[in-house]
Amino acid sequence: MAAPKTDVGAQCRQLLEDVARGIFKPVYLLMGDEPYYPDLVCNAIVEHCIDPSEKDFNELICYGADVTADQIITTARQFPMMAERQLVVVKDANQMKGFEDLAIYCAEPLESTVLVLLLRGASADKRKALYKTVQKTGVVVESPLLRDYQVSGWISSYYASRGLEIEPEAAALLAESVGTDLSTIAVETDKLIQALPEGCRKVSVEDIERNVGVSRRYSVFELTKELSLRNAPRALSIATRMGSAAKFNMPGAVSMLATHFIRILRYGVLLSRERYPSPEEKAEALSGVNPYFYREYDTAVRNYPPPKALQVISLLCEYDYLGKGGDGGLSTPPEGLMVELVAKILTI
Repeated sequence: MAAPKTDVGAQCRQLLEDVARGIFKPVYLLMGDEPYYPDLVCNAIVEHCIDPSEKDFNELICYGADVTADQIITTARQFPMMAERQLVVVKDANQMKGFEDLAIYCAEPLESTVLVLLLRGASADKRKALYKTVQKTGVVVESPLLRDYQVSGWISSYYASRGLEIEPEAAALLAESVGTDLSTIAVETDKLIQALPEGCRKVSVEDIERNVGVSRRYSVFELTKELSLRNAPRALSIATRMGSAAKFNMPGAVSMLATHFIRILRYGVLLSRERYPSPEEKAEALSGVNPYFYREYDTAVRNYPPPKALQVISLLCEYDYLGKGGDGGLSTPPEGLMVELVAKILTI
């Protein structure tokens, strides 16, 4: 049986609480393709672990390319100088010569040393001793990249953790604008909070448009809605404006459309088996969709039953290829490709 996946957000919130209270583990292995959480925990440890007056003698922050495992082991085994603990942080630790040799120290770490191994955009080999040893004696934080369809849900949870409520449409618009970069979402949220009127705790689409610089009217989010409704004039107008935008990315837009139509396909298959599916079955078919948008999918699945949804997905695969330059696709202006794609979807 596969091990249950760790909720990295909840794990890191607990670690941040512990660190703020002065509770530390002897070893932290912070890794993963998404650097937001590893950086967050590392920065919190650096902030709280050593008193500013003791940092000169009891804190070492270095990079893996500049040190060896033997040097780090020697330093970690030293006792702090007139202090409760010492802190050793190795950033880009995977670039360290003899990285796996750190397992020797991590098997019996010194209680007065806090060793932080930060791997940005990389992960330790789970089959080897270092990873397994830190699991036993310290803490492993593994932060995978979020999928496109997971970002709006993450935004809603993140805003809730900041004491804010964000409208589902606003979360979807922000997700489309920012992508899967969680650090950028956090930065945009900080800017937004400063711009909100005092006491305002609910974030609307208008707040995102005004402060993030993105328009709902000409977004993929709005395009999927109009395609679901088969509103041809509006869908084609959005496609034209999107395609002519300076920062338009054809493969990215096609990817988001594909996610939308794959959900429609899954939902249509479910309804072909169960006329009245349970809430759990519906949530599974529409994974990553806020229930606020379920009514849109009820309409979409009537306009695109499974055979048609499959045709659309096949078409999207073709235009993904063209959008990346296949068969001379880049010779056609982006707005031309986008309008052509949307027009063909509407004829299916």
